[in-house]
Amino acid sequence: MLDVCLLGSGGMMPLPYRWLTALMTRFNGSSLLIDCGEGTQIAIKEKGWSFKPIDVICFTHFHGDHISGLPGLLLTMGNAERTEPLTLIGPKGLERVVNSLRVIAPELPFPLVFRELTGPEETIWQNGYRIRAFRVNHNVVCYGYTLEIDRAGKFQLEKALEQQIPKPYWSRLQKGEVIEAEGKTYTPEMVLGAPRKGIKLTYCTDTRPTGSIVEHAKDSDLFICEGMYGEKEKEAKARENKHMTFYEAARLAREAQVKELWLTHYSPSLNHPEEFMEEVRSIFPRAVAGKDRKSVELIFEEE
Repeated sequence: MLDVCLLGSGGMMPLPYRWLTALMTRFNGSSLLIDCGEGTQIAIKEKGWSFKPIDVICFTHFHGDHISGLPGLLLTMGNAERTEPLTLIGPKGLERVVNSLRVIAPELPFPLVFRELTGPEETIWQNGYRIRAFRVNHNVVCYGYTLEIDRAGKFQLEKALEQQIPKPYWSRLQKGEVIEAEGKTYTPEMVLGAPRKGIKLTYCTDTRPTGSIVEHAKDSDLFICEGMYGEKEKEAKARENKHMTFYEAARLAREAQVKELWLTHYSPSLNHPEEFMEEVRSIFPRAVAGKDRKSVELIFEEE
């Protein structure tokens, strides 16, 4: 099961009724954060989740509304007596940018591990997640992220018995362990059936529509995507500033055949996103106007 919370849904600046866009997920005792604009830690507090288990923070890009809340969050995590390493993932230059921000948070009781992205797409394994970062199209280098949690096949008793695999090894093999004993090697594939469908979430913001988004969002259980503007007359402005409209996001969701779309990263001038959703749903019926603290539990499909 993957807990998902859209902490905020605004772009450019926090508003009294809307925090800046950021996403937080929880899986197997570990938390992951995507982006950390001004006020993100307040949004986490309002949700009632903890700072201490955050093991990974991914950054889409280095505009202030996506990273300026980091120094305060790091200090809060330090005050929570965290000592474990914190992994930071983002575009090339991440370490330089973060160290510049840390002028106001110079001493932390935990180390920072930097993973800078340089290619059009990269895959990182972290705390049970497969994190796929992919380049999108903004006016600075910007990445989207897909989070995947794999699910192994079912334990096959017949296979274990046929191959005379000792019973004490069964549970260890089910957990993915490779065992070498008495001159033999036992692998998980020897006792497991075909892999089952896992969980997939895709998140992107501050971009024009791109083929990379469709490719990486394909068949996602949840697709969280920028919808900067709902007003039709602002389509030219979206193109000029390398953002997206509600309708462009809906077309991406339809093409990628995702299960559900949440819109986010609204312009500060957009007060009532729901006003535009009827037409959005005519393009992609399972579209939702995201809002602060909107949450869901993504679960493995039943057999």
